[in-house]
Amino acid sequence: MHGEIRVNVVYVAEDGTLFNMNVAVNQTASVRDAILTSGFLNQYPHLSIETLRLGIYSLRASPDDRLHDNDRIEIYRPLLIDPMARRRKVVDEKRDPAKWRRER
Repeated sequence: MHGEIRVNVVYVAEDGTLFNMNVAVNQTASVRDAILTSGFLNQYPHLSIETLRLGIYSLRASPDDRLHDNDRIEIYRPLLIDPMARRRKVVDEKRDPAKWRRER
């Protein structure tokens, strides 16, 4: 239809449940409009659009960003552990202590 674009709204809940909704919105719609149209907040009422971390194809987005046809809006959960801290932990677990210098 003229004046409409199609976008996809995706979210993976902590339990692994996938929210994946294709919606048609006005070509001047924002990320906020698409999320509201998708019914996401009805399914996850404990979340607020103002506090959501959002992206469009992995690039950071805000609720007021304008959309393009076939955009994928990604809704991110908060990080449970800092990525750098996680990498250090993995390396430390794999590191052979016998190969590392000890203080003299």
